[in-house]
Amino acid sequence: MLEIGIKGTHTTIVSEKNTAKTMGSGTLDVFATPALIALMEECAWRSVADELEEGCGTVGTMLEVKHTAATPVGMKVVCESKLVQVDGRRLVFEVEAHDEAGMIGSGRHERFIVYNDRFQEKANQKIQK
Repeated sequence: MLEIGIKGTHTTIVSEKNTAKTMGSGTLDVFATPALIALMEECAWRSVADELEEGCGTVGTMLEVKHTAATPVGMKVVCESKLVQVDGRRLVFEVEAHDEAGMIGSGRHERFIVYNDRFQEKANQKIQK
């Protein structure tokens, strides 16, 4: 059962594959903002996945993030999420990320509960048109 207060944690190491230079979001060898966003989304969806009805998942619908500090290759980044609002199938999370030196980003993330098969089928119909 989904209840306000569910928390999640997810960790990554900054490597060449998730730098701004590699991901195309800049020219430096630091943790890319798109990688930060992906980490925050993964942290949030994983935190509630076991509480969902069989065959359901969540999809991201909104993310408002501040990426406030750079993290070099080799450092660990830890994201923490907290479910702060449940409005029917709409879920709102507060997310924060820290490297070994301190906070590097924070924000709010909204996800929507979907029936996986129906959602995928509807998306696939775009190809048939």
